[in-house]
Amino acid sequence: MTTPTDELRGQAEAWLADDPDPASRAELTDLIAGLPGTADELRDRFSGPLTFGTAGLRGRLRAGPNGMNLAVVTRAATGLVNWLAAQGGKGPLVIGYDARHGSREFAEQTARIATGAGRAAMVMPGVFPTPVLAYAVRALDAVAGVMVTASHNPPQDNGYKVYLGRELGGPGGDGAQIVPPADAGIEAAIRAVGDLTAVPLGEPGTPIDERTVQGYVRRAAAVLDPSGPRDLTVAYTPMHGVGGSTFASAFAAAGFPLPAVVAEQAEPDPEFPTVKFPNPEEPGAMDLLLALAAERGADLAIANDPDADRCAVAIEGDEPGSWRPLTGNELGVLLADHLIRRSTPGTYATTIVSSTLLKALCEARDVPYAETLTGFKWIVRGAVDLAYGYEEALGYCVAPGLVRDKDGITAALLVAELAAGLKAAGSSLAGRLDELALEFGVHHTDQLSVRVDDLSEITRAMARIRSNPPAALLGDEVTVTDRAEADVLTLRTGRARVVIRPSGTEPKLKAYLEVVEPVTDGDVAAARSRAAEATAKVLRPEVASALGL
Repeated sequence: MTTPTDELRGQAEAWLADDPDPASRAELTDLIAGLPGTADELRDRFSGPLTFGTAGLRGRLRAGPNGMNLAVVTRAATGLVNWLAAQGGKGPLVIGYDARHGSREFAEQTARIATGAGRAAMVMPGVFPTPVLAYAVRALDAVAGVMVTASHNPPQDNGYKVYLGRELGGPGGDGAQIVPPADAGIEAAIRAVGDLTAVPLGEPGTPIDERTVQGYVRRAAAVLDPSGPRDLTVAYTPMHGVGGSTFASAFAAAGFPLPAVVAEQAEPDPEFPTVKFPNPEEPGAMDLLLALAAERGADLAIANDPDADRCAVAIEGDEPGSWRPLTGNELGVLLADHLIRRSTPGTYATTIVSSTLLKALCEARDVPYAETLTGFKWIVRGAVDLAYGYEEALGYCVAPGLVRDKDGITAALLVAELAAGLKAAGSSLAGRLDELALEFGVHHTDQLSVRVDDLSEITRAMARIRSNPPAALLGDEVTVTDRAEADVLTLRTGRARVVIRPSGTEPKLKAYLEVVEPVTDGDVAAARSRAAEATAKVLRPEVASALGL
């Protein structure tokens, strides 16, 4: 009689026979030898394959179908190359990679699979930010692009983002991340791949000329007004990632003094030794940067996440020597306001979970506004004439004609331009936020985020609040909007809004909270205090209770 352990052993041995990586084979061999004691670990690894989510493939570095490893990448790359051929797509496949464990090997394997199938492959000449890869897709008229990165995930993760060129992505998707039905088509092509031992491998591709990288830097600097002020002291960290060199080149090209860099985080390091999570949003992640900013008397502190597609900014606090990070919504609206005042034409877009302040600003300035589902793959498709897009998770697209994705380098340049201009006028980013609050009220945002080990916990929480949503929040009647197809629930009152959804990139349930508080008697600080207190003492507990958390 066949037991569950026997079936699990059979699955693992079948995978083992087709795995092209000696290290992964050794890892699985040890786990098989450890049965039945290793059954839970093996069962998790064979619970199902990684699938394309908000950011393509992303998962832990480990052997088996439910992990990032050479076998999974080989299958994914083969499926992608086969799908591109089936669509009749012409042109090269461009490939970039970060400094995480396995990234270079995964990139090289992808290139060999493309060339083995008769398609040209062009590989970035070293580790570079994700926005440079997204730019190269357009600059080199590629059929598609692959970026091997797990962005801001923990050190044990890696990932695989796919971009399409103009031919298959269309004008709005030229150089943008994949969306349905392409993702489903690629997944189907991946499932159709047979034995990996039969996949032909060619040469490791052609290195992309440095002039492409220089072209990105030159055009990034050109986003700014060349005649604007440049007197600005900046503290910066690439957070052990790959943004440092490109950031410095772009700042120099734009005419800014080179920033002071956090020495402990300046060089790429896949272990990310100074942070628990290499994500500027995480508590403590920017501590070294804020200490450097205070030490140097900086005007501005800027952090990129490890693949430099996100940008975090901190400003001096109310107390001398203190610093506070801006929220993604605060920076998002500041950049939008700056571009609008520069008369940048087109539509300004954000997502359903971001602050409602951008909508109010656009309505007041008679500027086109669009709202999309969460994720930059949707934001950049929010309008054909997109001028700017942002999401609250520190993502900003300030130059859609350059990079049709979030770009932490150009966002950093633009906020530096804004800060330098305000400094020259005797003001600051904090002063401009106060002016916006006086005009539109305080839009205080917060987030309730719960990380889980069992994804079914998220499913149960979403089911609970759908079946029994709160009748009131902050004492006001609630209107419920359920976007079931996107698994997003919105609760709205006259002065508050809550958007609840599972994360697309991490095992988290997220609730995005916003309270709008008018400013009375010109006292912005008092309005901020009232909004923050209402959120912390009433709204957060109400939402947590409704979710059963």
